[in-house]
Amino acid sequence: MIADLLSQLADRLPFEPLAGLIGIPAVAALLLAAIPAFRLSATLNIAASLAAFLVSLTLLVRRPAAGTYLMVDDLNTLFVVLGSFVGLTTAIYSASYIGFELRTRRFKPLYVQFYHAMFQALMFAMTLALTANNIGLMWVAIELGTLATVLVVGSYQTEAGLEAAWKYFILASVAIALALFGTILVYMAARPVMGEGNEAMQWTALMAKAQDFRPELLNIAFVFLILGCGTKVGLAPLHAWLPDAHSEGPTPISAVLSGLLLNVAVYAVLRYKMLMSANPAAIAPGPLMVTLGLTSLLFAALMLYRRRDIKRLFAYSSIEHMGIITLVLGLGGPLANFGALLHVIMHSLIKPAVFFTVGQVTQAKGTQRMDEMRGLTESHPGLGWSLVVAVVALAGLPPLGMFMSEFVIIAAVFAHTPWLALALVLGLLLAFGALMARLTGLAFGKPLGKSVPVAVAWLPISAHLTLALVAGIYLPPPLVAWLQAIARMLG
Repeated sequence: MIADLLSQLADRLPFEPLAGLIGIPAVAALLLAAIPAFRLSATLNIAASLAAFLVSLTLLVRRPAAGTYLMVDDLNTLFVVLGSFVGLTTAIYSASYIGFELRTRRFKPLYVQFYHAMFQALMFAMTLALTANNIGLMWVAIELGTLATVLVVGSYQTEAGLEAAWKYFILASVAIALALFGTILVYMAARPVMGEGNEAMQWTALMAKAQDFRPELLNIAFVFLILGCGTKVGLAPLHAWLPDAHSEGPTPISAVLSGLLLNVAVYAVLRYKMLMSANPAAIAPGPLMVTLGLTSLLFAALMLYRRRDIKRLFAYSSIEHMGIITLVLGLGGPLANFGALLHVIMHSLIKPAVFFTVGQVTQAKGTQRMDEMRGLTESHPGLGWSLVVAVVALAGLPPLGMFMSEFVIIAAVFAHTPWLALALVLGLLLAFGALMARLTGLAFGKPLGKSVPVAVAWLPISAHLTLALVAGIYLPPPLVAWLQAIARMLG
């Protein structure tokens, strides 16, 4: 029935789905840049995000043929639908969050206009990066999205916020240069086989003849690409921008960073990994990915114990989960890839809910320092118990979805390399201990600190957590079959 409804929606679209996915946020960004009224701009931001999400769903039943610059397949459809959903719920959450910031004069009216325009610019860039059939276009789109995020991180115009934006810009610039050099090397490796021009930069054409490319150039290219894209993923030791960007920027951007921007960087790494794996003479990309992933997991798990800022705490949690995903994708194989894809979905469902709740907690308490907030379940029951459920979900406890993805991942890693599974479990237990210790202090006990009443954004929070709960109890067979098909495609 749902498939029939989506098919009817696709038939009635006045434009091609890909044109709509890219065009809607682009046009919305231009319109929002000219609209100063908060209510109108917030409504348009939600409407544009809803339209983009509905169009993305049509890709599940009908996909256009690959073109010179754009393409759709199982892999990027997953990331597009997931990213569009996060964009929609974040746009809804932003309306209440930014409204509160305006009333308390932490956010200037001029920057609201700028914020909404940059939000849609980010959605445009990320969707373009995910659907690009050209390695150069994907690079441009990722960097455009990064720059849009940099501008929003400094929205509060505080000294710490501007410093965080500047650090993000500097590190992103280094990553840009590394990724660009790697992209050029891929083109040079393909040129003797593919010839000059666009064909030597198209993903579909590159994958068809990757086995004939010069392996030595591919090897060097992948090192630069994993360093450049790994910076965007937030892998240690390339992660330095991520905690500052999370802690100093508006909280909705933290949700988008965790649920969308990091996924796009993972997607880029996956595309290049597939290209490397298609060339039997090239080095195996897996060991480098496993090393960076395991390093990130263990480093982030230990750093969780030292955090005093609540948004920094969950920023390091993002580093932890990106490390898990990178590690498992580096191992490869149908079961490992399936677990990694499921973990991407669960992280994108749960982490925005965490940040949605944390954003309102910081508004209610007027601080981000965890030692100045206690007893949330008593002082703010709605927020307190929402935080409990969200953090429990993030920690991987049953019956929520991350328990299932982590169970599959541990099984896959143990079957491949038992000692690596022990290191993985150690990292997960360390992170679990840190999250539970912080949650106990935040949620329970005698209330501490001031208590400003805040209306809980129930819709976006409950939408994410409900899906995470359902996924932990039951995965629809079509979804399982789809993820298995993508897992086989990844190799």
